[in-house]
Amino acid sequence: MSAHKRRFSQSHACTKSLAQEQIFRALENHIESIDHDVCDAGGEDAFFVADLGEVYRQHMRWKVHLPRVEPFYAVKCNRDPKVIQLLAALGTGFDCASKAEINQILDMGVDPSRIIYANPCKTASYVRYAAEKNVQMMTFDNAEELYKVKRHFPNAQLILRIATDDSKALCRLSLKFGAPMDTVLSLLELAKQLELNVIGCSFHVGSGSTDPTAFVTAVRDARTVFDLAAAVGYDMHLLDVGGGYGDDNFEAIAALLGPAINLHFPPSVRVIAEPGRYYVVGAFTLAAHVIARRAVPGDVLNGGKSSYMLYLNDGVYGNFSGILFDHQHPVPKVLKRGDNYCFNAPTKSSSLIRYSIWGPTCDGIDCISASANLPDVLEVGDWLYFTDMGAYNKCSASKFNGFHDEHLVHYIVSEPGAEALLM
Repeated sequence: MSAHKRRFSQSHACTKSLAQEQIFRALENHIESIDHDVCDAGGEDAFFVADLGEVYRQHMRWKVHLPRVEPFYAVKCNRDPKVIQLLAALGTGFDCASKAEINQILDMGVDPSRIIYANPCKTASYVRYAAEKNVQMMTFDNAEELYKVKRHFPNAQLILRIATDDSKALCRLSLKFGAPMDTVLSLLELAKQLELNVIGCSFHVGSGSTDPTAFVTAVRDARTVFDLAAAVGYDMHLLDVGGGYGDDNFEAIAALLGPAINLHFPPSVRVIAEPGRYYVVGAFTLAAHVIARRAVPGDVLNGGKSSYMLYLNDGVYGNFSGILFDHQHPVPKVLKRGDNYCFNAPTKSSSLIRYSIWGPTCDGIDCISASANLPDVLEVGDWLYFTDMGAYNKCSASKFNGFHDEHLVHYIVSEPGAEALLM
């Protein structure tokens, strides 16, 4: 790692630590405003604290490590309006998958040229909508999509999405999307026959990929697609390297992806990506209220000690939906116990008690954590908090049992640069 990148990483870590104090104050201030004895129904609902400064820091981190790659934020990950506003001000593009997502971005005043309609299988009416709004860039991976575009948006700028080896990803998207490499030539020939404009190639190695080399392999495959396209008569000029950029392994991915792009593609080729969770996962903290508790008699597996079942006012049908849909494992931590705030407080292992954590619905699968070790006995009225709750959570929540409404978000801005853009 270069000295510049190392200095940036050190500064990034230091600023994040200071931001934690602001997050705690926001959590505490909201809880202190609640009187559990007289508040309206739902007055003690779960709530978020979102640090827009973290979104800003992630953008700066991206620019340092992947300066050639333009980020197009994956709106599906988190449609929070303040996040969208900040990213729009930072000049990012946006990866949209539906009419609603496109409409939200356009309503923010974003030019349609900064949108890629990155859903390879679209309804005909949505294709017509994209044409009406002049959202020209869109992906495809099959022949039927080409015929659809020919009928409804013949001037679209098409990007061929190819399948990848996503066997080491948590969410394997190539099981659903992406043209196999042995079909690429026939698709390009059909597009040429239909007089459609294919401008580039895209791929996605899967969400939560643990193998940075998957990006390198996909880039090599994309180079083959460019060469096949040239043989057919296309002059491709855009490469979309998709999503799958985790917060914890981003530098490892960038260290391989950046050189691979430069090796296989000249500077004349525009390179974009579709990061989602990378931007927002660490920016959101969720606080939830303990609404009930049940003691479980001790057993041999628990050393003869009693354990407890805690019930929260949020669960897998709400803001913990990522447990079902995104393979997430949120870790509960004690925020407030009785009159004491415990945010980031150290605990002795000898004082830990085993809990299972449950959501509020009447469904038995509404389990947030089957086993969690937390300090001391927690009571009804206490609060837990969960970090890294910004990706694929509230966006996929349902209204099952009538519990989930849009929960309150308190915003803080721990970076002056971000604050200036939001004014």
